[in-house]
Amino acid sequence: MNKKEHLELYHQMVLIRRVEERGAELYQQGKIGGFMHLYIGQEAVSTGLIAARQSNDRVITAYRDHGVAINCGIPVNEVVAELMGKATGVSHGKGGSMHMADPKKNFWGGHAIVGAHLPIATGMALGDKYGNQNNVTICMFGDGATNIGFFHEALNMSKVWDLPVLWVCENNKYGMGTAVNRASAVSSIAMKARGYDMPNECVEGMDVMKVYEAAQKAIETVRSGKGPFLLEIQTYRFRGHSMGDPERYRKQEEVKKWEESDPIGVYRNYLIENKIASARTLDELDEQSMDEVNKAVEFAEASPEPTMEDLYKDVYVE
Repeated sequence: MNKKEHLELYHQMVLIRRVEERGAELYQQGKIGGFMHLYIGQEAVSTGLIAARQSNDRVITAYRDHGVAINCGIPVNEVVAELMGKATGVSHGKGGSMHMADPKKNFWGGHAIVGAHLPIATGMALGDKYGNQNNVTICMFGDGATNIGFFHEALNMSKVWDLPVLWVCENNKYGMGTAVNRASAVSSIAMKARGYDMPNECVEGMDVMKVYEAAQKAIETVRSGKGPFLLEIQTYRFRGHSMGDPERYRKQEEVKKWEESDPIGVYRNYLIENKIASARTLDELDEQSMDEVNKAVEFAEASPEPTMEDLYKDVYVE
């Protein structure tokens, strides 16, 4: 990875953080409605993962999708506008926080129903295999999704048919407010892949370079025709499950301990220590990201809301 690519990853991570922080403010001001799940603390996961994919590889994820959308190349203006329910949003203001998508960028959406997108990923991979396409479907989901039927059915079918899927569990330690070891008989998500004789790996998710390197290897393993692979990425969300989460299930000491491994800080130190970038250069990227978000908010606030006629658009495929 060259200097330009390193700086782009840093820029993406900071941009995601600033979007999420500003989104929280807008939500509290009543300018964003519905549910909203912040990605603060998990930025290294999608940034490292998507940096390792090829443009023809599909990405599909759950409802914590703002960061994934930005990593997939959706302009920040369209992300913020979608959060605010404006017609200029990536889903034309009708998807909101949990349903951002752009098939042109091979981002097949955030999905609100826990685990429901896993069988969709299996289907996309099956279509690619039938069409002799050299694509990999990257399916991201949370640890809570591994305890339901969708997960087991999708993994089993992908292995039976040796489909080109990279299953990625973002293990942030909690399924809503329930710790993994209280909800799952097996606390190691990677171990669950063994029941389907599927290769797997557990990776540190607060370090974007470790995620990137593991993702590169896993994606190429899948692309080589060896079937599906499960990657468990250990991470942590610094904010609640959603904006209405009182966070009574964990102590602030635990959160503060994880914040010491802030993925942006970890990467910043890596870039400076390895003389890839100076502190001044990174500070400039910080300022640039904040400016981009401010302009995106201005864009969204000036944008129109969907019309009544828009209710009937995009209902059926034309």
